[in-house]
Amino acid sequence: MPTKARKAWALELQENHPVTIAMSCAIVGLSRCAYYYQPKLPDDSVIMSVLSAITDKHLRWGFPKCFNRIRKLGYKWNHKRVYRVYCELKLNLRVKRKQRIPPRSPERLSAPNKQGECWSMDFMSDSSRNQQRFRTFNVIDDFNREALGIDIAVSLPAGRITRYLDKLAEYHGYPLKIRVDNKPGFTGKTFIDWAKSHGITIDYIQAGSPY
Repeated sequence: MPTKARKAWALELQENHPVTIAMSCAIVGLSRCAYYYQPKLPDDSVIMSVLSAITDKHLRWGFPKCFNRIRKLGYKWNHKRVYRVYCELKLNLRVKRKQRIPPRSPERLSAPNKQGECWSMDFMSDSSRNQQRFRTFNVIDDFNREALGIDIAVSLPAGRITRYLDKLAEYHGYPLKIRVDNKPGFTGKTFIDWAKSHGITIDYIQAGSPY
């Protein structure tokens, strides 16, 4: 049993029963020196002022950086003592915990009934052996998952996308609907105006979900 608990037990015996200090200490197995001992708390005013000066200057520093700065300033305080004062001053930075994402119930994609009814398209990126980055624009038919075309370039602006879709339409015809995500290339005025001019409906998928 810890000494602090034994001392509390001895005090409780003296309050509830007519026993002396010596007898209560003997019952709980506590020496009289330990009973009369009063801890001498050190003066932490200097640590408080040093910590306050450091944290006022560096608002986002945590305890490790503050303690390293204290050691560089020449102070030899124990890290446990400094951390106790650090907590007393309520300087602990709040830990930002990862937000829990609520479970999604994605809706099933509507399957087209015939070829050329709905196209899906998206961008991908990769790099060559010389670390040159490039992008690909992929178009598939949702009915039979046929890859209608892939355009490859370093940059794929909306104007190039619409010209490439016109080229595919010369062979496959224009679809009734196009399924895309919310990337800037598909939400800009150039792409939307092109779809309206050909009577194509743009179906944006649900944000944050590929379904």
